[in-house]
Amino acid sequence: MKTSLALCVAFFLISFTADASPDAVPEGYTSLFNGKDLSGWTVPEGDNGHWKVLDRVIDYDAQSEAKGDRNLWTAKEYGDFELRIDWRIKQTTGLYDVPYVLPDGSYVKDADGKKLTHPMPNADSGIYLRGVSKYQLNIWCWPIGSGEGYGIRNNENNPPEVRAGVTPKLKADNPIGEWNTFVITMKGDRLTVSLNGHIIIENALLPEVPEKGKIALQHHGGKKKDGTFSPASSLVQFRNVFIKELD
Repeated sequence: MKTSLALCVAFFLISFTADASPDAVPEGYTSLFNGKDLSGWTVPEGDNGHWKVLDRVIDYDAQSEAKGDRNLWTAKEYGDFELRIDWRIKQTTGLYDVPYVLPDGSYVKDADGKKLTHPMPNADSGIYLRGVSKYQLNIWCWPIGSGEGYGIRNNENNPPEVRAGVTPKLKADNPIGEWNTFVITMKGDRLTVSLNGHIIIENALLPEVPEKGKIALQHHGGKKKDGTFSPASSLVQFRNVFIKELD
């Protein structure tokens, strides 16, 4: 019985470690995360350990104590690149009034022009491209799916075809708690995104995007005064962060 228990424990530990361990670096790529520490990243000043490495993944609890920018940025800037990154939402943080987004990037509205919403479990993070929050790929629980370019889609001054271009073609997210994989390609002002093997954004225009900039993992939400999390908090993890520079 003791031998069987020991074997079960050993199997669990091996399985857990294998799940958390970074993959081998793909040919032609550079790893942006060594599985041990946050070398190569700029931790927000005053963060106090909320961005951390836990079980060989980048873990965030949405509670950075930094006074300014609370996002985790790469130390290096990138121009054209292909970024492969695994992410998962650890848990949702309450009900959020989620709007309905149409395939063209617009919202469903009532007769008075007000957005129709539905309360649903949510969490919220994202990835900033080229050093600017406007060029963000969302990680969240909305029915439209993760990977959309929120800052572009949500700007009604952008042409309809631009807003539609950064709206996911389908929701390809895995269930909460499971790992997902983005493959993000930036070439000039054009963006293509694959999520879990599905092309969800293809050759979308990002108006006025800088030629080069850092990449960030987004802080969002956090705890309210009553000690509970806001229903759009970034309780997320990242692993297997690989980049191939194309320029």
